[in-house]
Amino acid sequence: MEALFVSLSTVAIAEMGDRTQLLSLFLTTRFRKPLPIIAAIFLATLANHGAAGAIGVWVGRYLTPTILDMTVGVSMLAMALWALKSDILDEEEQSSGRSAFLTTLVAFFVAEIGDKTQIATIALAAGYTNLVAVVAGTTAGMMLANIPVVLLGNAFATRLPLKAIHYVASGLFVVLGALFLVRGIGHIRGI
Repeated sequence: MEALFVSLSTVAIAEMGDRTQLLSLFLTTRFRKPLPIIAAIFLATLANHGAAGAIGVWVGRYLTPTILDMTVGVSMLAMALWALKSDILDEEEQSSGRSAFLTTLVAFFVAEIGDKTQIATIALAAGYTNLVAVVAGTTAGMMLANIPVVLLGNAFATRLPLKAIHYVASGLFVVLGALFLVRGIGHIRGI
């Protein structure tokens, strides 16, 4: 249950103002078809985070608990710094005009590659052995952050205090990083 909750809250907060959230807004204003866009975001996220989680679990199997916790802790602290950076939607991520579903599916999957939420999924899956809980949590967090953007469009996006949200996301990553580092130190001391 902890893996699900931590994964959900981490990604939901980290996604605020992220480039994939901006992509959701762009696709919504372009196609004005929320249900196919939401379905495509869900499937793209599930596929992307499923693969990321599998990589995280695989990497986690080859590390001792101490090294694993310390690595995840340091990566979460790096994510804290990354969360402070605002993303912008690159021109190359804009779609070509095909169907709302297919365009969103491809664009969202590609935009998520190397994104902070994908990296967080890898780290969380390495730190927690429950792959299903991590992927379910990160996917639910992504949907929690993007569905309101798709449904409410421009009116919603212009009212978000993005700078404050980035600080909260950064703070969450600092707390998670510290918890993993403390757990890693506990392994060293035999606690």
